[in-house]
Amino acid sequence: MPIAPPAERPPLIQALLQPTRHRPGTDTVTLVETHISWILLAGAFAYKIKKPLKLPFLDFSTLALRKQCCDDELRLNRRFAPDIYLDVVPITGEPLDPHLGGPGLAIEHAVRMRRFDEHGRLDRVCARGALTADHLNDLADTLVAFHAAAAVAPLETRFGSPEHILAPALDNFRDLAQLLPDARLQLRLAALRDWTDAEHRRLTPLMRERKASGQIRECHGDLHLANMVLLDGHVRMFDCLEFNEDLRWLDTANEIAFTYVDLLDHGKADLANGFVDAVLSRSGDYAAVPLLRFYAVYRALVRAKVAAIRHGQTQGMDETHAAEVCIAQAERLAAPVAPRLVITHGLSGCGKTVAARQWLQADPHARSLRLRSDVERKRLFGLAPSQRSGSDTDAGIYTPDAHARTYQRLAELASAALQAGWSVVVDAAFLQRRERDMFRALAGLRSVPFSILAPQADVAVLRERILDRQRAGQDASEATIAVLERQLQRIEPLGDDEAALRLGLPQH
Repeated sequence: MPIAPPAERPPLIQALLQPTRHRPGTDTVTLVETHISWILLAGAFAYKIKKPLKLPFLDFSTLALRKQCCDDELRLNRRFAPDIYLDVVPITGEPLDPHLGGPGLAIEHAVRMRRFDEHGRLDRVCARGALTADHLNDLADTLVAFHAAAAVAPLETRFGSPEHILAPALDNFRDLAQLLPDARLQLRLAALRDWTDAEHRRLTPLMRERKASGQIRECHGDLHLANMVLLDGHVRMFDCLEFNEDLRWLDTANEIAFTYVDLLDHGKADLANGFVDAVLSRSGDYAAVPLLRFYAVYRALVRAKVAAIRHGQTQGMDETHAAEVCIAQAERLAAPVAPRLVITHGLSGCGKTVAARQWLQADPHARSLRLRSDVERKRLFGLAPSQRSGSDTDAGIYTPDAHARTYQRLAELASAALQAGWSVVVDAAFLQRRERDMFRALAGLRSVPFSILAPQADVAVLRERILDRQRAGQDASEATIAVLERQLQRIEPLGDDEAALRLGLPQH
């Protein structure tokens, strides 16, 4: 938001803009102003001071409440950024003569943070075309670990109940009706409300199951790209939502949907799809899939409301257009997209995983998932994707029984995702005709198109790729040269009828 001119700033903030009130060596102090805070950028540090406000969603009206919120901000953000969030500093003295960390009674408090290069913020990285799938894979690692460690909402609390989930979604429609009185937009919003009501009724049993199984957690709550930064080559989260617990205690699926929609709004459907796939692949929480569209529509309409509020404050055409863009995004997310089922076929090292990833990222609707046999096999046996099982060929987690269990699990996950309206690519060897027929029959049962990705490579290339992968030691695959030799003996090539189902992607 625009920074208030000096005459309109509180005396305390104006005084703290003097470099001499900060640590020796501070040459300049820059003010960043938001709707609810003043942030002073001074040397190596940033000081965040809450505005004395009372709004429907927050209360900073007293010094004690602002101090408590500063403490909460520090505690919550230190869960994932302890090196950025340093402490809460008292401001003493008088408004015209304040002292950061001085003796005496506090007249205000500030959260002290270590500054970082703003060019590393992910929204800026994305704007200059430098945001990559590797960045979002790194974020997925961080987010899944954070969610696993986050506090679980007690069953007796309101958080995560179906009624508590629906209330803010309905608030969006009520507020947008007042903010955007245009009759044409009201018809579109009415259709979205009907969809939201119907989806909520359909998903209510799953919502209850999610709470009972501990999927309502104390999340970040505001996980858009501007609240993430590249530091030392890794994506770090910061600035979580500390002032309203109702907006922070969420189903983890809701948090995933937040970032998913932000990536879509940045025009990055490929990265949005890849991000969802990366998070679910790491967490194994495919039960979240039926909820993702519901939460994504909700998040898109929150954005529409924010844009409409800005329009009311500025009467700018850009904000009106922005609200309509967000409503259109919600409509796209609510609209059904015909799903399809794709499987891969081929020997270890032929490029199945690369082809599956390319297919996933090419989905313009960003509504596809990838299931990897190497990952789900290990999950069945309680192993992390990159963890070595120590199994010999046809032993341990690679026995015929383990193989059958893995393919059955892949079929179950694929069936549920297809039913939820998401396309699926199953990344597995599918060397045997009966395995391929099993998934072809599943596609028929779900009435969806069925295709096969079958990249190929010379045996010498396969051997070299397997050795390279073993040396790197970071992939879920444990294929060895011995495994490849066994596959060469067992593979059943595609039949003529299957060849007609083969997708025409470049071979490897």
